[in-house]
Amino acid sequence: MHRILIIEDEVSVATALAMLTKRLGYEPVTCASGTMGLQKLKPTSPSLVILDIGLPDMSGLDVLARLREHSSVLPVLIITAHGHLQNALEAKKRGASGYLVKPLDLRELEQVLRSLLRPSREPSVGATPEPTDAPFLIGSAPAMQPAFAAIAHACASDAPVLIGGPTGIGKSLAAKVIHRHSTRHAAPFVSLSCAGLPEAVLEGEIFGHEKGDTAGAAGPLVGCLERANGGVLFLDEISELPPAMQVKLLRFMEDKTFNRVGGNEDLQADLRIIASTHQDLAKAVAEKRFREDLYYRLRVLEVRLPALWERMSDLPALCGCLLATIAPGRRVALSGEALQVMQGYAWPGNVRELRNTLEHALAVCPGDSILPTHLPREVRDGSSGEAFPPSVTLDAALHEWLDARMRDTEVNYDTLHDELESRLLAALLPRYQHKPTILARELQMNRATLRKKLRGTHDHLEDEPGEISPT
Repeated sequence: MHRILIIEDEVSVATALAMLTKRLGYEPVTCASGTMGLQKLKPTSPSLVILDIGLPDMSGLDVLARLREHSSVLPVLIITAHGHLQNALEAKKRGASGYLVKPLDLRELEQVLRSLLRPSREPSVGATPEPTDAPFLIGSAPAMQPAFAAIAHACASDAPVLIGGPTGIGKSLAAKVIHRHSTRHAAPFVSLSCAGLPEAVLEGEIFGHEKGDTAGAAGPLVGCLERANGGVLFLDEISELPPAMQVKLLRFMEDKTFNRVGGNEDLQADLRIIASTHQDLAKAVAEKRFREDLYYRLRVLEVRLPALWERMSDLPALCGCLLATIAPGRRVALSGEALQVMQGYAWPGNVRELRNTLEHALAVCPGDSILPTHLPREVRDGSSGEAFPPSVTLDAALHEWLDARMRDTEVNYDTLHDELESRLLAALLPRYQHKPTILARELQMNRATLRKKLRGTHDHLEDEPGEISPT
């Protein structure tokens, strides 16, 4: 029987983990501190360790380092209730075998445990040095937790990555984080936007030109594939790639070979593809605008970055980091009044618009405190004055929807109410990992009632196992 060492100080979580592991046929051993866990390591000889980061006596990451001194192959699953990107990256760097964010979904946890306890599991790969200038994403908002975990998994892999999210949210930054924390960090990172370039120009940029194929060319023109050899090619707005080039890119991803424009010689390059888009690629596939086989080849790993308004609790930290970046050496802070105005703005341009706003504020601020009057007019006028996105856009959309629905002579209040509530719940569901149980708990709603209300928009829902919540 496998023995599992659980190092978790929250009694309710430790008890739930022990009950789950016992139900799966494993023998749990629980410890409430890092010191106690390290003391029990040799006597128990566990097959796996479940380790919380937030322990009362020391950081779980420090415990992980001590565990790795004991064994480089012992599987260690990190769990945390307050994850952020640096925690996820540090856990991977120190040799964590897995990383999960609370609340823990039992089905996912069970799959992870079974995977880590397979006899054929290979030893952990040693950590690579972390570049001192590695960029990082700021914040610890709940909406960012799935993204942080996905980025950490991508850093530990060499598989293709598809990064999704709205414009201006930092998809290129996420790609650089993945590159700089991967085994290819010392090799080139080549970036190319697929939007706005004529097809012939874009094809040459990616695949290169043969000698004499372009006017004035004395020799072959090397494309991005060759320049990124050994490293990473980041293709921004991959949805804009023309159909013919989708075929050529798929061929390269399948067998690592390509031809320059105007040439017949098969060339090879060893590199990793990271792509990004602000569009719904699954919808583009359904509408025959993007190849299905290329879509699945790109989406081996997927990172979804939320819009800025979904993570407004991160706004103070983001502003502090951006101010220090824009004006290093200048001591200037954001006043509470200015922050309140900014928290009431929807930020359609996301982090890019936030940076532009702070650059404007710094340019017009004569002192060391940014006031609401220093913010651009569109931010001041578009703010609700509350720490939530303004309702102007919502009101306009609601009126437009009502205009369309009221044309139906059969409509009544109950019908409108039920349809609107169903759409609201369906929109909320992706923000809670598509787990009705988690959504019901957060909304303080009966789970059966919630699932009944969701049936109209999510008929595929199946019964879930329970979850383990942070306390």
